[in-house]
Amino acid sequence: MNRLSIIIVAAGGGLRMNSTIPKQFLPILGTPILVRSIQSIHSMLPMAEITVVLSASDVERWSVICKEYNIESTHNICIGGATRFESVKNAVTSIGECDYIAIHDGVRPLFTKDMIDRALECVKLNGTAIPAIDVIDSFRVLNKDGSSNIIDRSTLKAIQTPQWFDATLLKSSYRVDYNDSFTDDASVVEHSGHKITICQGDIRNIKITTPMDIAIAEGFLV
Repeated sequence: MNRLSIIIVAAGGGLRMNSTIPKQFLPILGTPILVRSIQSIHSMLPMAEITVVLSASDVERWSVICKEYNIESTHNICIGGATRFESVKNAVTSIGECDYIAIHDGVRPLFTKDMIDRALECVKLNGTAIPAIDVIDSFRVLNKDGSSNIIDRSTLKAIQTPQWFDATLLKSSYRVDYNDSFTDDASVVEHSGHKITICQGDIRNIKITTPMDIAIAEGFLV
């Protein structure tokens, strides 16, 4: 049986939520977003090791939430860094031997079992599995002179998480310093020279960033 580790990144503040409470702790239908993410992963992949990355200032708050929802034993805690790259690097370094590592945004609680199964099949074949969906809006690129050009949206994908990687590949890829080209974990691995493979994501797997996103997520759940 493959040994799986899941890193849930939840060290951000969420300024666009306009809340004094970090967005990962805000409730969706009464349950904090991060709690929903952990519960879903634990139910879908009960044997996976879960590591939650938190800001040091949020550990006490999270401890209280864990006791309330009885999830203390479902995961380990890792303290994040000043950037997302540093936070993931801390977590990757803390993980012991395993076969595959997934990195997930703590504020994406609506991923599905089908999506997880597709990604696992993909990563076993290719060493990487990056979920993505088609974009539905039109896009234009702005030029320095103020003009713009249309982009063929059929060439674009919206990237989601959890992103899956061969564990040895991911650990090796994160033995580098930060680079401005690193926009997500896939870009870090790509920087090492390894090809990235896209798999099908899920339109419901939204990243909760604004108050409107909470309303949308609740709509999916009811």
